[in-house]
Amino acid sequence: MTMARTETPPGECPQCWQHAHDRRAHRHLKPREDCPQCVDHMVNGHPHIVPKKASKWW
Repeated sequence: MTMARTETPPGECPQCWQHAHDRRAHRHLKPREDCPQCVDHMVNGHPHIVPKKASKWW
């Protein structure tokens, strides 16, 4: 079994990344119960996105 990365990759929301890759984030929920933090994210958007590095292509 592989462990999830501890650092959020560029362009991703830290909370979404953790909730998608860490089973402990939703362990307290009952089957088919929505996570209040995830629902809030879906309704209100992402408060913080890890910035991407500037492209050197241009």
